[in-house]
Amino acid sequence: MILDMTFGTSDLARAIRFYDAVFSSLGLDRAPDWPDGWAGWGDAYGEGSSLWLCPPYDGKRPTAGNGTMVTLFAKTAKEVNDFHAAALAHGGSDEGKPGTRPHYEPTFYVAYVRDPDGNKLACAFLHYQPE
Repeated sequence: MILDMTFGTSDLARAIRFYDAVFSSLGLDRAPDWPDGWAGWGDAYGEGSSLWLCPPYDGKRPTAGNGTMVTLFAKTAKEVNDFHAAALAHGGSDEGKPGTRPHYEPTFYVAYVRDPDGNKLACAFLHYQPE
């Protein structure tokens, strides 16, 4: 359903450090060979979903959308934990520690963070078995 997602950034080098760590925790590498001023992660363009970073086209300061969030898939609860730890260690901020939430199914294990530009990310494992 989603081809790509793009976030604006005011500091591409800082954003790359953050997203390299976050996506590495999920086993994903940065896409090679993209134009100056861009960075991306995920499937090859047109072959699945990807997330891209660049300065806003209008030249104005990037802003995070209120109520906007991208949720990333995790294969295990450990990947959710690793995602959260990597985000916090690389300039992100906590928006919700890893765990289940009373308003979701008990098999939905999720963590929430903001990247250094304020964009909100979630990482979810869908088949968690609470102990």
